[in-house]
Amino acid sequence: MAAQPLSRICWLLRSSARGCSSGVPGTQPSPREPSRPATEELSRRRQFLREHAAPFSAFLTDSFGRQHSYLRISLTEKCNLRCQYCMPEEGVPLTPKADLLTTEEILTLARLFVKQGVDKIRLTGGEPLIRRDVVDIVAQLHQLEGLKTIAVTTNGINLARLLPSLQKAGLNALNISLDTLVPAKFEFIVRRKGFHRVMEGIHKAIELGYNPVKVNCVVMRGLNEDELLNFVALTEGLPLDVRFIEYMPFDGNKWNFKKMVSYKEMVDTIRQRWPELEKLPEEKSSTAKAFRIPGFQGQISFITSMSEHFCGSCNRLRITADGNLKVCLFGNSEVSLRDHLRAGASEEELLTIIGAAVGRKKRQHAGMFNIAQMKNRPMILIGLFLMLQDSLPASPVVTSWGPVPARGRRPRLLLSRPMATLWKEHWAPQAPPLSWLWLGAGSPLRLYSSRADLDTTSTCLSPGPRAPATASGPWATSDQLTHVDSEGRAAMVDVGRKPDTDREAVASAVVLLGPVAFELVQHNQLKKGDALGVAQLAGVQAAKLTSQLIPLCHHVALSHIQVQLRLDPSRHAVVIWASCRARGPTGVEMEALTSAAVAALTLYDMCKAVSRDIEIGEIKLVSKTGGQRGDFHRV
Repeated sequence: MAAQPLSRICWLLRSSARGCSSGVPGTQPSPREPSRPATEELSRRRQFLREHAAPFSAFLTDSFGRQHSYLRISLTEKCNLRCQYCMPEEGVPLTPKADLLTTEEILTLARLFVKQGVDKIRLTGGEPLIRRDVVDIVAQLHQLEGLKTIAVTTNGINLARLLPSLQKAGLNALNISLDTLVPAKFEFIVRRKGFHRVMEGIHKAIELGYNPVKVNCVVMRGLNEDELLNFVALTEGLPLDVRFIEYMPFDGNKWNFKKMVSYKEMVDTIRQRWPELEKLPEEKSSTAKAFRIPGFQGQISFITSMSEHFCGSCNRLRITADGNLKVCLFGNSEVSLRDHLRAGASEEELLTIIGAAVGRKKRQHAGMFNIAQMKNRPMILIGLFLMLQDSLPASPVVTSWGPVPARGRRPRLLLSRPMATLWKEHWAPQAPPLSWLWLGAGSPLRLYSSRADLDTTSTCLSPGPRAPATASGPWATSDQLTHVDSEGRAAMVDVGRKPDTDREAVASAVVLLGPVAFELVQHNQLKKGDALGVAQLAGVQAAKLTSQLIPLCHHVALSHIQVQLRLDPSRHAVVIWASCRARGPTGVEMEALTSAAVAALTLYDMCKAVSRDIEIGEIKLVSKTGGQRGDFHRV
């Protein structure tokens, strides 16, 4: 096993060392005295901590009692790879060198955080090992009293050459990004050669005694989820901690739910091969759920940021290469420590600014679907802890990757038929209508989505180009009405003799709010409350109650409901997509249409006090699958 490769989508996990942040420069406040509310909040937290004798810095303790002892510092925005999930295909605008933190500024901030209780620093990028003075930085960090761990997250390309010097300088932990064990797939993912250099770096780390050597693997459906068992097998004879990371959204990576393989799905897959897989006790503030197969030298872990967040025990802060402090990986608010540092701020002033930022940290991130629509840096520009970034191919992957092609082996379609069709319809490369340019335009977006089950293969829909409707199947269309009897009276269709099949339907609607109401909804400032959140819940509830609202509809036991609301700034509109799924003798088109329509009506009700000039339109069936009459798709 020792000779087997471990390729990780380098950037993805290196996210463990990298971070993601929006390619747009973060808010850079000019140096000034902290605002009175920020000072009062900090004083309130200090008083709370004094009363409760909290043995940790008030500046690094948030209002929920979380103590931030772990700091990630991005040394550079540059990288020697071009990973598809980490760097957008068109590249990212790099910050001018003069605006990046200097070595002395990095060390100044590190000293300040360590004095306040930080005992672990991870160096990230970009790729941190392309910075020429990285060994010197590690050596100087090693001199800081109280700092227990100096770690690095790397893509491994330069690791074998630099690791002996880094180890002597004081590096005592490392994560290596590797998303595939197939050399050809490695080149496809990172757009560069280097698989064998990464493997050399992993074996050099083992040779030098690092135990465990953490290997970060971002798992993406249709790309590398078929390698799960191969990665696990590596831990049998090597002291590795292979960390499987759920695919996460960052600016530019065109995230959608169907690419994400959840923690539970991965565990189920591995247990089919190794039923003896056992869970290990979780460490305090750990981001990973660790498992081990009895008799194996190493272990595996799962980073469940999407399906089971660990915000409640988060102890991490991040400093980007341009000197911005991020208190949450998925948050888009930043404060420039660089600007205050260069303006001559004292240590106490810097701590007050840091404390105010930490105090604003929220209880938890917004959830996977909301995060996907938030403006944040691309991963290459953050230096985050475990995430992945840029885009996968815009068309479905239908070929099975493998070290050795099997004779006569047919390409394996990794998406279900309805999902593949939806991918083709809504994600295939084509010129989108102007109404959808917001998808990458940088306008703040909010997305609400709800699922009624835990099916990890559910489709996360994105609106796509409008086109004529098509249908397939021997009964694709009918010239007879089905809800009337022979005498023309309304009647319910008898479905008792129809076979049970998997049914899925998607419907959409558009609510034109106008500029005033749109602005209030966009910033969640309506007096009635969160219009998008209420409308999303109304759409879910409406789908469940369709048979009570539409007299001739059969009651359907829905297994899946998903409602999404997306802001379209170009039209001052909210676009609603509703997806319903069930197994039974009748379809779920009415459930999807009812869901979209009621969500639209709820938005109208929430906003009518602001404007009566609101229009609801474009309510239509987007697609349906299953049933005797065949599939229908608006293509």
